[in-house]
Amino acid sequence: MVAYEFYWLDSTGGYQIIGVLPERRKDPKRLTQESIMNWGKKFFSKDSKTKDIFFIRVTIDDLTGQIFRPVPFSITRKEISE
Repeated sequence: MVAYEFYWLDSTGGYQIIGVLPERRKDPKRLTQESIMNWGKKFFSKDSKTKDIFFIRVTIDDLTGQIFRPVPFSITRKEISE
């Protein structure tokens, strides 16, 4: 299953996970960066500034629940701000 892990940039330059949303849409035309961010902001931006939220796409194994992240998994503030 495809899902999106949403993160919040903290004041120390690091990041914290704030939630995971599973992808349920069947129409690939609806899958855009903007639509995913809007969805995440709707659920997770109540206590955070929306500019400090970002996501990564992950795959979750349906049988084991194991999460597979892109390799290498390293994010810098500069990459998010671009």
